[in-house]
Amino acid sequence: MEKPPLPGDESARLMSLHSLRILDTPGEERFDRITRMARRVFDVQICLVSLVDSDRQWFKSKQGTDASETPREISFCGHAILDDEVFVVNDAVQDTRFADNPLVTGEPNIRFYAGCPVQDPKGFRIGTLCLIDSKPRELTQSDIATLADFAAMVEDEIKVTSQVAVDELTEVANRRGFHLIANHLLSLCRRTGTAAELAYFDLDGFKAINDAYGHAAGDEILRHFAQLLVKCFRSADAIGRLGGDEFVVLLGGSAGTSGTPLKRLRNMAAKSKDEVKQKLAWSVGAIQFDPDRHDTLESLLAEADSRMYSEKVRRRLAGL
Repeated sequence: MEKPPLPGDESARLMSLHSLRILDTPGEERFDRITRMARRVFDVQICLVSLVDSDRQWFKSKQGTDASETPREISFCGHAILDDEVFVVNDAVQDTRFADNPLVTGEPNIRFYAGCPVQDPKGFRIGTLCLIDSKPRELTQSDIATLADFAAMVEDEIKVTSQVAVDELTEVANRRGFHLIANHLLSLCRRTGTAAELAYFDLDGFKAINDAYGHAAGDEILRHFAQLLVKCFRSADAIGRLGGDEFVVLLGGSAGTSGTPLKRLRNMAAKSKDEVKQKLAWSVGAIQFDPDRHDTLESLLAEADSRMYSEKVRRRLAGL
């Protein structure tokens, strides 16, 4: 079996994929509609919208299988994202790269595979729209063009997701995007008993920066702070701009996980040599998620906001 090699832009590709905040989100009819149509048009057993993560391929939409993901090292899609062209395996049993692949020798007994790379709005190949069958098949040039058309439809939907859920200025999740991600994460925490923590940020003296240096400088401060959050927190954490100069981060994992990234955030911000960026300051309120006390995301946000405001008052009284 030949494991798929990593693309040359792997680090940037993964960062771009994770920034979309689409991994591990619930199924959506707009994607399922495409895979249903493609499966029917090509008359195959399985059709997937597959997103290739660091060590797995995860299915945003699936028709004909109950699997939600498979390891990347045995994936066909890991090979498909290496090039812009449609990747076709007419008969996997006759292909030395895949003949002993467990997806070929066992369920779903793949013989035919065709995957068209799907690009995100930044141009990175983050996954595929793929067709799978347990019988050998061949595609005509017309078939390949049709598959590419379906993949373009998937790209359009991903672009809509990016535009609707991502803040245009800072490129982190906007209020709507954060709520979508955070509600899903908290639901997972409730179901699995996993801890979570919310950090609520408000920039100090932001109006004064706008008044003294202009709104362009204020926008640069917002972008700079968002970039610091992305660098200092984990890619699995949900980072969002609620509006104005308010930001939030929802961390999943063991309790009390915000301490280290918050220290890293302070240290990294202090290293700036830019006159305006040196004026960046913020207050933060962190709260542990308690499923018995926080029945909604709004209640968790409200408590974190209250703690942030208390911290802002303390800093103001201390002259910080």
